[in-house]
Amino acid sequence: MSDHLRDYYDLLGLSRDATPEEIKRAYFESAQKLHPDKNKVAGETEIFLNVQQAYETLSNSTRRAQYDATLPPAAQIPSLPYEHKIIYSRRNLGKIDEPQMLYAMLDLDAPQETRRASSSPLNVSLVIDRSTSMQGAKMDTVKATAVQVLRNLRPQDILSMITFSDRAEVVIPAAYHLDRARLESRVQMIQPSGGTEIYQGLEAGAREIMRSLDPKRINHLILLTDGRTYGDEQQSLALAAKLAEQGVGISCMGIGSEWNDIFLDALSTRAGGSTSLIVDPRDINRLLLEKFNALIQTYAEDAVLDVKPVAGVELSRVFRIQPDPAPVSLNEGKFRLGPILQDTSTRVIFEYIIQPTEVQSGELTFMDAALKVTIASHPFPVPPLRLRLLRPVSSPSNPGAPPVEIQQALSRLMLYQMQEQAREELKKGNVEKAARHLERLATNLLTQGERSLAQTVMFEADSIKKNHSLTEEGSKRMKYGTRMLFLAPPKKELAQ
Repeated sequence: MSDHLRDYYDLLGLSRDATPEEIKRAYFESAQKLHPDKNKVAGETEIFLNVQQAYETLSNSTRRAQYDATLPPAAQIPSLPYEHKIIYSRRNLGKIDEPQMLYAMLDLDAPQETRRASSSPLNVSLVIDRSTSMQGAKMDTVKATAVQVLRNLRPQDILSMITFSDRAEVVIPAAYHLDRARLESRVQMIQPSGGTEIYQGLEAGAREIMRSLDPKRINHLILLTDGRTYGDEQQSLALAAKLAEQGVGISCMGIGSEWNDIFLDALSTRAGGSTSLIVDPRDINRLLLEKFNALIQTYAEDAVLDVKPVAGVELSRVFRIQPDPAPVSLNEGKFRLGPILQDTSTRVIFEYIIQPTEVQSGELTFMDAALKVTIASHPFPVPPLRLRLLRPVSSPSNPGAPPVEIQQALSRLMLYQMQEQAREELKKGNVEKAARHLERLATNLLTQGERSLAQTVMFEADSIKKNHSLTEEGSKRMKYGTRMLFLAPPKKELAQ
């Protein structure tokens, strides 16, 4: 089907049961992307006019009904511009008198033909903590890496750079940067001073991103800090949520051990991003350059899953396994699964607990959701993918062995859960239980050859026994170390 003949739902990136509110929002998003005042690409003015016609038809209930009558069956809708696959942990559910656990794994991939294609241009704001605690090797490495980032920019990329302490300064405004030597000298003049107020930096970075916000770009904010902010956390989280609604991703990097990992995790996951631990300042260069390379390799900047509740079915955990391992939180009724890279699958595992009252004859639908993927390089909004996942019910149960991919993911998830369980027991005052969780975790890490991380975990088990607390550094090493195990090649099975 030629572009100008695409059906109206397809043009607006909608399913055929879209609500009036969804139609209005989809039109607004398309108008932003295609309006002739912003878009001079040949042929896209005609597409914009077609989008207008689609909205005028679908927003009027009478015209919509007349139009719907002319459409072919929904099965003839063109295929989606990304690949997806679902893997289940069991073949079926059994009719038994106790809850059953079920896992589903969702893989999202860029199409094969796009994996070597040139990627979308960037609109990135680098927000750098320049408080007094950053002086020395940390700031020297950050400045050297920022200069390297400037030199690596492509002509089509836009970069802004913000420094903050108790106030923010725009070191490099958002623009195409041709006179890079002058900008490098501005970077070299950054001097640490003052305290840490993260909202100041986020707000300034958000302003620079919004100046060049373009749905055809990868719009992203990267925050580097080594300290805690006080009193502005809720403002920061609210701003992150607003940026997410505008299609702006957030990545956080915590240097050392004094920063608030719970806050930075919440900040990044609001926008489908992730938080990284930088133990040694010498790793700043590698991790920051890896982040920019991942942004350049982005095919789809956002995948959002809107899940409807299902009676008797509890979605107890959602965890992104790759490319950036992290728990996925429910925010405003949506799970932001993160970006899809050109060369790496986005893999997410869902953990369900299914009550026996819901397991009857036939089939059980345990997920009813819509997946919305945003692709900057795609000329049209991508229609949502309806995910209605089910498993047959049988008696007696014959679940079968979980697929290898599920087994490997669960073995890693178990390690991560052990240190999470230790934290929960510690909060309750159950010191001995918390220590035992960490001792078991250390044993499994040693079995898998992760000697350094195992030593850290044993040290933290001793700290719990002696001080009834975790250390700042060890706590973060456990948390982010067990997350990164998802990216390691599979080793031996867990010790029971």
